[in-house]
Formats: sequence, C-alpha cells, structure tokens
Amino acid sequence: MSSQDRAKQKAAKGRGAGGFGRGHGMMMSGPKARDFKGTIQKLLSYMSKYKFAILVVIALAIASATFSIFGPKLLGRATTKIFEGVMGKFAGTSSGIDFSYIGDIMITLIALYGLSALFSYIQGYIMSGVSMKVSYQMRKDISEKINKLPLSYFDSTNHGEVLSRVTNDVDTVSRTLNQSLGQIITSVTTVIGVLVMMISISGLMTVVALCIVPLSMLAVVAIVRRSQKYFKQQQDYLGNVNGHVEEMYSGHTIVKAFNGEEKSAQTFNELNQRLYGTAWKAQFLSGMMRPAMNIIGNIGYVAVSVLGGALAARRVIEVGDIQAFIQYVRNFTQPIAQLANISNILQQTAAAAERVFEFLDEPDEIAETAEPAKMQQIDGHVQFKHVRFGYEEGNTIINDFSAEIQPGQSVAIVGPTGAGKTTIVKLLMRFYDVKSGSIAVDEIDIRDFTRNDLRDQFGMVLQDTWLYNDTIMENIRYGRLDATDEEVIQAAKAAHVDSFVHMLPGGYQMMLNEEATNVSQGQKQLLTIARAILADPKLLILDEATSSVDTRTEVQIQRAMQNLMKNRTSFIIAHRLSTIRDADLILVMNHGDIVEQGTHQELLARNGFYASLYNSQFEDSEALPRSDGGSHN
Repeated sequence: MSSQDRAKQKAAKGRGAGGFGRGHGMMMSGPKARDFKGTIQKLLSYMSKYKFAILVVIALAIASATFSIFGPKLLGRATTKIFEGVMGKFAGTSSGIDFSYIGDIMITLIALYGLSALFSYIQGYIMSGVSMKVSYQMRKDISEKINKLPLSYFDSTNHGEVLSRVTNDVDTVSRTLNQSLGQIITSVTTVIGVLVMMISISGLMTVVALCIVPLSMLAVVAIVRRSQKYFKQQQDYLGNVNGHVEEMYSGHTIVKAFNGEEKSAQTFNELNQRLYGTAWKAQFLSGMMRPAMNIIGNIGYVAVSVLGGALAARRVIEVGDIQAFIQYVRNFTQPIAQLANISNILQQTAAAAERVFEFLDEPDEIAETAEPAKMQQIDGHVQFKHVRFGYEEGNTIINDFSAEIQPGQSVAIVGPTGAGKTTIVKLLMRFYDVKSGSIAVDEIDIRDFTRNDLRDQFGMVLQDTWLYNDTIMENIRYGRLDATDEEVIQAAKAAHVDSFVHMLPGGYQMMLNEEATNVSQGQKQLLTIARAILADPKLLILDEATSSVDTRTEVQIQRAMQNLMKNRTSFIIAHRLSTIRDADLILVMNHGDIVEQGTHQELLARNGFYASLYNSQFEDSEALPRSDGGSHN
C-alpha cells in the first residue's frame, strides 16, 4: 500500500471519527453505527453514574431556552407602547410615551436574559465536567483493556486502528456530550416554545412562516447533492497530496541522491492543482448555503411583514406583535437547522462509541490460574514436552516440539524463515498458550504461574530496539525501576555502554528523541543489553540481537552479550549462524519440528540440514566482498 493510499485512509478515518460538517451549517454524511439504538443505550448506561448531573443540565437547558423565548414577546409590548404613545401624541389623546412601563419591561428583559445566560453558563460548566470525566474513564478503560487483550488481537489489528479509538473516537464522543447534548435540549425547547408563542400571536401568520421551512430544506438538499461529490473528491485529493508529501519527506535523502527534486515538485503541483480545482468548487457551493437561506428567509420576512401589517391595520394584532413575530421566525429556523445537523452528529457519535465499546468487549486473554504457583528462586531448567501450536485453527505451526535445557545453558534456535523459532519464544513467555503439550520451568508448568511472575524471570534483547523519549539513564533503568544510579552505571559498564556515553553531549543525562536517532543502531542495541543486565533475569532471550549492525559493532555487542549470559539460561534466535557457534546446544527447526540438535561441531560433522544452512551462508558471505576487505566467518 502506498503512502498516498495510507493518507486516504487516514483522511477517511478522520472524517469518520470527528467530522462535524463543513461550511455554513452544511451536513456531511458520516459513518453510521450498525446498531444505533443499542449503542446509544450502552452509552447512556456508561454515563449512568453522572445521571444526576445530566438531569441538572437538561433542566438548566430548558430553563435557559424558556427565559429567552419570552424576550421577543415583551419587546413587542414595548414596541406597541412606544407606537401608541407616539400616535397618541400626534392625535392629542395622550401625553406621550409611557417610559415607566417601558422601563419595567427593560428591567424584566435584563433579568430574563441574564438568568438565561447564567443557566446556560452553569449548564456548559457542568456538561464540560461530565464529558471530560466520560472521556477520561473511556481512555482509562481502553488503557486497562490493552493490557488484558491477548497478543493475537494486536497481531491481527492495525496499531493505528487501536490508536484511532483512543484518540479520535473518544474525542468524538466527548465533543458530542459537551456541545450537542445541551444544544439538543435547547433547540427542542426553543422550537416548541417559539411555535407556541407564534400561534399565540397569529395562527395565520404562523402558517405563512412555516412555509419557509420546506423551501429552506429543498435549498439545502439541492446544494448538498451538488457539493457532496466535490467534498469527497477534495478529501481524496487531499489524501494524495499528504501521501506525496509524507513520501518525499521520509525519503528526502534518497530524493536528493537521485536528483528527484524536480520530478517530486512536478508531481506535487499536479496533485495540488487537482485539489485546488475540487476544493474551490466545494467551498463555493458550501458558501452558497447562507445566501440561499437568507434569500428564502427574507422572502418569508416580507410575507410575514405584509400580512402582519394588514392584520394590524384591522386591529387583529398589535404593531409590536409584528416585530415579535419576525424575531420568533428567526429563532424558529435556526434551531431546526441545528437539530438537522445534530442528527448527523449523533450518527457519527454512535459509530464512534460503537467502535470504542467493540474494543472494550473484545475477549480478554485466558484467565490466570486460581491458585498460582509461587515463583521462588529458579534454577532455569526448561522443558518443552510435545508442544503443539497454531495461531489459527487448522493451521499448525509447531507440530511436536520437545527439548530439555539445563540451567545456565545457552541454547540457539535456528532454521529457515517460518520454521517457528520466534513462536517458541512467544510460547515460552506466555504471549500465547500451547494448544497441547506443556512447557515447564523447574518442573512447574508455566501456566501455573501468573504471567507477571513468569515474565519477571525473563530478560529480552530484540532486533527491534525500543527506547523511549527520556534520558539514557532512565532508558537503562527501565529494566528495574527501583535501581540506583550506581547500579545503572554498573550495568552500563558491563554492556560496554559506559565507554561511549561519556562522548555524548550530556552523558547519561542526554535525552533520546522519539526515534532515538541521536544514537547509532549499535549503541541502541548496547543500551537494551544494559537494560537486560540491570534486570538481572534468570532466563534470557536474544532475538536477532546483532542482525542489523556492522561486524565491528557486532563484536562489541557479542562481548556485552557474553557478560549478560553468564550463569543464565539463554535462548538465542539467529539467522546469522556464525554468531551461535559457541552455544551449548543448537536446536535446528524446520516446519515446526526439531530436525536436529547438538553442538556446532557435532551438527557440522553430521553433514545434515544444519550443515547445509551453515555452508550456504558461508559460501554467500565469501561471494560478497566486504567493505573492510575481510570475509565473514
């Protein structure tokens, strides 16, 4: 899959997780939950501990909307009073405007709008707290769930998919709770309240005003149909542009080495031009939404004003009622548009919540034994008895694996790709459990230990080094978090780390960046060996620990590994057979079975499968010249 395709997927995932519409209230289609009702019920159940706070929010939202609804009616009365005072003054039937009456109305309005704003503020404050607590709890539950899931889940699931649920999906749920719940209550209350107030002024004018709604909806649908395809194209082309930039940025050294700058710029310009062509059409059509709504709204205002004037002239309604009615019309159409948009948001929220709950409902790894064996000081005697295993039903990888490793032995597991070498290590550490047979440490089945107790006895040095964004000191201390600085430095010296650390800026306090690119690959490997030495494990696993370094660094790492393996039962996985010649026992695997076992010299003397593997590597290394002029051994 190219970077452009990956970028498209990221863009699509971003729309699905957090897309709330584009441009002037335009509704964008998003992913829908397979079980909308069930997911919403599960979400409400998840939020049940905050039900009192949510009930308070609902009450405050209703009160806030209700207080604001009475405003136009009171303003209409003030307008009528001013009109009557002015007309009476000209006719000589009154002394003028009753400012005392208008003053009372103004004080009442200030009180109403003030209370409405206060309740709205309190509602927002409470709901923000609830939404943050819900998102906090969701992330906490997801984090705990990650530690309970079997490794098979992560082998079959994209890591970005899991991260998307922790970030995008939880954010979508939180944002909806924070913004949309109160808005739904306010909008519904406003629509009902305004409709009642409009009918109380004039039923005929209400019918005329309601004719605006279907016209507005027709305009929205017409614009959305035309613009939707351009928004989709915009996201696709944006994915292409982002994908190209990602490719060129990650490989900028290769681009420069092959003088590909001009071709890269040309490709970018072509992609950017396509994006420009669709983006401006999408934004233009989206920008047409508000003018279209304004035109229809103004037509409605004209119709209401003309009809209202006629009714006022016949003394059916007051002059101020016209002004109040026009305000109510404006307050009526806005919450309807909000509700239409919120319905789309709720679909997206349900889809996001469904993905979160699906993750939380994934089956946990096999439960620990009810009465675990006590992990005392172990010797390191390991037995594999007729082990059989497959990642999938009907697809067996390990057929009948039996071996016995004595305490302190170094055991190399070799074989072609796909032979099952790494699978044996995963079974040994209970990342997976055997389908049949058993693995025992000091005569105790490893399934009788808790996973934590078992893994405490292991140290691992892998081909893919893992260092995190902290100092060199803290990265080594990760092997045993309660270790003192002196113990960390002693482990570093044993791993030949101390010799190069003092040459780095800051020494042990130098910060490693996120990818640890400010140290070499060999130095990274030595740091992980120092971490394993500090952990002081009784059992050791070395998985291709020297496969990605040069020969000179490999010698240094081999010396560090010899210090690490002293008095420890060690399992060494290696493709480069020259690195395991001194192993006490070599297990040769092919198609999930041990086909040969013995020492290096014994296996060569048999002239069998191991000898064939070893000689083919030796011949290949002789055929390929090395940069230092030597040859591989």
